[in-house]
Amino acid sequence: MPLSPEDRFVELTDQPIDADRLTQFVTTPLSGAVILFLGTVRELTHGKRTISLDYDAYPEMALKKMNELVDETAEKWPVQKVAIVHRTGKLELAEASVAIALSCPHRGDVFDAGRFLIDELKIRVPIWKKENWSDGTTEWVHPGADAPSTNPRTEAE
Repeated sequence: MPLSPEDRFVELTDQPIDADRLTQFVTTPLSGAVILFLGTVRELTHGKRTISLDYDAYPEMALKKMNELVDETAEKWPVQKVAIVHRTGKLELAEASVAIALSCPHRGDVFDAGRFLIDELKIRVPIWKKENWSDGTTEWVHPGADAPSTNPRTEAE
């Protein structure tokens, strides 16, 4: 069942992500489980030292795709509320670049739904990052390019 506009918060922003606000938004008396995922800027990627990241997006399409993911998630799991926020602009080490918060009646569903949302966001949403390396080089990549497989069987084969 699709979530109402009051039960979703989807945003692109160039400002720091307020994780407490997102957690409060998704928490309801009917929720037995609430999760918050924060993706942060890490220093090492594939053995290279990152000094910062720059994020860019196609805003209209990114927001549309993010809302489609919310709808798809709500069709698969008993999600009560969802918040997805992604940063744009320059981010320093340890800053949050993406946040996903959601609530469900039970923990199994909330973990599965949260994993689905972040994995699919990285694949489907037109948001790109530029790695700024310590050696002065840079590289634009789609964030999903370094996402691990969600199917452990394919990794073992």
